[in-house]
Amino acid sequence: MLSAASRPYIDASVPVLREHGLAITTHFYREMFADRPELTQMFNMGNQANGSQQQSLASAVFAYAANIDNAAALGPVLERIVHKHAAVGLTPSHYPIVGRHLLGAISAVLGEAATPPLLAAWDEAYWLLAGELIAAEARLYQRTGVAAGELTPVRVVRREAQGDQVVALTLAAADGQPLRAFRPGQYISVEAHLDDGQRQLRQYSLSAESGLPTWRISVKREAGDRATPAGAVSNWLHANAQEGTELKVSAPFGEFTPALDGRRPLVLLSAGIGITPMLSVLRTLAAQGSQRQVLFAHAARDGRHHAHRADLQWARERLPQLATHISYETPQAGDVAGRDYDHAGTMPVAELLRQHDLQRFVDGSFYLCGPLGFMQAQRHALVSAGVPVAHIEREVFGPDLLDDLL
Repeated sequence: MLSAASRPYIDASVPVLREHGLAITTHFYREMFADRPELTQMFNMGNQANGSQQQSLASAVFAYAANIDNAAALGPVLERIVHKHAAVGLTPSHYPIVGRHLLGAISAVLGEAATPPLLAAWDEAYWLLAGELIAAEARLYQRTGVAAGELTPVRVVRREAQGDQVVALTLAAADGQPLRAFRPGQYISVEAHLDDGQRQLRQYSLSAESGLPTWRISVKREAGDRATPAGAVSNWLHANAQEGTELKVSAPFGEFTPALDGRRPLVLLSAGIGITPMLSVLRTLAAQGSQRQVLFAHAARDGRHHAHRADLQWARERLPQLATHISYETPQAGDVAGRDYDHAGTMPVAELLRQHDLQRFVDGSFYLCGPLGFMQAQRHALVSAGVPVAHIEREVFGPDLLDDLL
């Protein structure tokens, strides 16, 4: 618990962080990477380049200060952070480095306003948070049965194109042993050694059912544009991950994991590459012969960008109680309504609920995965339709995760 002496300084920091948080985190990352360049191997440098990582940290620091006594509100956010940290192999030795540079950034940006009592309060608050994260990460490593940073050698045994931008890679353990079971919705980190010699880790959701001896990931090639740099790892995997290629990957992590044995109807809403964790859920339910009522709705740009159509058909054949709906934002000439898609335009989730008996599904468990704009719009539509906020889960990690805290 934060001391009485420090509390006023943390409370007073809330408006300051709202105004200066991004400047603080930008300074923090710049100085930390200059001092410890090896840490760039643990961070998504694409997110550094487009500024999203700095914004995510700024939002997290602000949310922590604003909710420091609200453990119930912070709990889900911290759990997600713990899984992300474990996926990149964070250890207790990293926390002093982060703490030193974070306090240095606060001091540099706030200048004379960063008084010794204020910095002492933030030092105390940081180590309270760090202690919680270190303990939770240790428990997660123990439950998972891996050491921090441990990677498993795997071999690509199948490569399948899934539309114009996605490639599905089936992975088998290099030693021939079955890969461990996972919870549908989880992801793995994939190690890439890029052409410039840089080592990077990226997280990809597992897109096939649990219980197989192999894993599958589906990688969207991020081409980039004037505002967003091309995805270094996604392009590297598309170019280099062929059948027979050896990679190193982490154990599965992530807490975006629907309870498959629940009794409430299950509603899965996805867009674009957000379909991947939903496929894992659907395929696992089908493999288990589940009788649960499921509504699956997916949005794609058009047929050329609609990945894993065969997987959805496979699930339909095995789950007679499955209701599906496909929206194409801008159908192309070769896309056939009623065969390839059900609706032209954005996903009409409120209408879908009415079509499939609103009262039956309104008390269900809702899971959303896709671009932030899609998830924000669908979440708003669901709440407006009467779905309790507590029944809605989103696969996000960034400022959007903190919507309810800010």
